Amino acid sequence: MDKKAISKDRRVYLRKQKANKIAILTVQILIVVGFIALWEILANLGIIDSFIASQPSRILKTFMNLSENDLLTHVGITCFETMIGFGLGALLGVLIAIILWWSNFLSKVADPFLVVLNSLPKIALGPVIIIWVGAGMGAIIVMALAISLIVTVLEILNGFLNTDKELLKMAKTFNANKMQVLTKIVIPANISTFINSLKVNIGLSLVGVISGEFLVSKAGLGYLIVYGGQVFQLDLVMTSVIILSIVAAIMYQGVVILGKIVQR
Repeated sequence: MDKKAISKDRRVYLRKQKANKIAILTVQILIVVGFIALWEILANLGIIDSFIASQPSRILKTFMNLSENDLLTHVGITCFETMIGFGLGALLGVLIAIILWWSNFLSKVADPFLVVLNSLPKIALGPVIIIWVGAGMGAIIVMALAISLIVTVLEILNGFLNTDKELLKMAKTFNANKMQVLTKIVIPANISTFINSLKVNIGLSLVGVISGEFLVSKAGLGYLIVYGGQVFQLDLVMTSVIILSIVAAIMYQGVVILGKIVQR
């Protein structure tokens, strides 16, 4: 097959890929628009109770009201706490995974404890964390760290332990020491594992922050959700949840973009 034919096939393939992406995005937008429209119609007809489930028009009104007050402050606080917890969780998770990979003895000792800590409902530690750290931002960040850290350690350690055995054998035949194996083979071979871990970590960090804000915060999206529930302003609750969903989606996409840059 000549170059022109290959080039033509490539262009056809790229056009199909682009059309497929546009089709997927269009369907996603239609689903969201249809859901919002149906929600509004059912609320206006009284089929669903707008006091309990709210409705898009009331949520929009609440959002405009929040925008004129302290919405950016609450969003900024939640994002700041999430990024701190996310950064610490990723950094400590990688370091602990490296230590456990380095020492087979420590890995076997820590294995049952990691399993227990991973299965433990972290929200149950909330009162203990508050007593240890204090009722403030520190407790919220520790809560985020507690939820995301163990998952990060387990995922990255599993990636390290499942590195291509043939590559490791080849390195040993060339008398590579453990540091060289780690930096030249294990870490480069697990770049995709790091990226996947970050994708999971950002969501777990946000969950931890919101859980912490439920308990001790005086600001943030978690605080708005709790406050709205306490005073029966369910429009505020639903608005805060939707804003939280948008924030989570933006953070996740940020990690995806970072992953693409790193993998290049």
